Amino acid sequence: MKKLSLLCYLICISFCANAQEYNLANFGIKADSSLIQTKTIQKVIDKAAAKGGGTIVIPKGTYLTGALFFKQKTKLRLQEGAVLKGSDDIVNYPFIPSRMEGRSQKYFAALINAYQVDQFSITGPGTINGNGLKFWKTFWAHRDSLRKIGKESTNLEVSRPRLILIWGSNQVKIQNVKLRNAGFWTTHLYQCNDVLIENTDISSPYQPVPAPSTDGIDLDVCKKVTIRNCYISVNDDAIAIKGGKGPTAHVLPENGRVEDVLIENCTFGNSHAVLTLGSECIYATNIVMRNCIMENNCPILNLKMRGDTFQIYENITIENITGKCGSIISLNPWKQFFDLAGSTEKPFGTIRNITFANIKVESTQFGIMNGNPLDVLSNVTFKNMEVTTKNPVLKNKYDDVKIENVMVNGAPLVMKK
Repeated sequence: MKKLSLLCYLICISFCANAQEYNLANFGIKADSSLIQTKTIQKVIDKAAAKGGGTIVIPKGTYLTGALFFKQKTKLRLQEGAVLKGSDDIVNYPFIPSRMEGRSQKYFAALINAYQVDQFSITGPGTINGNGLKFWKTFWAHRDSLRKIGKESTNLEVSRPRLILIWGSNQVKIQNVKLRNAGFWTTHLYQCNDVLIENTDISSPYQPVPAPSTDGIDLDVCKKVTIRNCYISVNDDAIAIKGGKGPTAHVLPENGRVEDVLIENCTFGNSHAVLTLGSECIYATNIVMRNCIMENNCPILNLKMRGDTFQIYENITIENITGKCGSIISLNPWKQFFDLAGSTEKPFGTIRNITFANIKVESTQFGIMNGNPLDVLSNVTFKNMEVTTKNPVLKNKYDDVKIENVMVNGAPLVMKK
């Protein structure tokens, strides 16, 4: 009996610690959009962690900060009218070991960072605003200056922070929050399991200054992810599946597969693509996107086939889709920054078991399926579809593609090589 009482006491103590709230207003932190308060906000996070955990509460108002690092058993909640605003000076984001573009390397911290914080959550209804305009302008100016001399720049040459990086964490939740104007990727999850992103509004602009490479959600070596009831419109991929790149990426321990992803009841505004596999993805499997609305002019599914990386994309289902899009599928070679790094390997992609079903959309074109010469494709099915488009032909060079009850402009779909 005494052991049971002690156990109940310890559970209660743990619950109370995790339920503790740390409202910034109670720690002398001011709602001031011009005052950097990184150190004072971080002290609140550290205090909560030292006392066994708790929720950092951002009250109504705008709070300007650089990179914040959440610790074990800490969480973040933004009240109605609260804005956590990122500094637009890269000096406020430490240059530390990180993960970028499918490789482990040093890079700048994100605005919100959580490393090995199980049960970490970000909840609203407030806003996290990356304040990315200065970073975007610098990026475009740098790219334009190099193009004038016949060179290309990479995404990493202009220093800019992601909005959120969650690394090595399980049972993660991002709910009922608005994510705006990231300097770089918006939500990057690396080596995370059991993730729920729900009722979240993610956006970055196309004009007057485009927000480059502001992917909505990047899943990088993650398992068991649900993305539900979200709105995403960004100036890059809405949801990007990642995991590594390069001729040896598939054997490096820091890389890996993305699997068991469910995307449902979401609305997708303009982006480069709704669901992209690549350009840093070695293995993606068991992905379902269903009951979603398209309000864009981009591909629903975009497969970027890297000739310098072994890739497997399998068991993907896209179903119950309505609205307006650019194309149903885009499967093409991806040659940006091709690099075999001196390897004599001949990487190729494997695409198999992909189904499009119950789709009724207006599109710019039906699509194209034309990977690299060594890529292998099998068991791709289009069924029960109604598509209205000015470009009604599916350009496809592969044999194992099945068409079942697919009507385009009122006539059966035509495939051409």
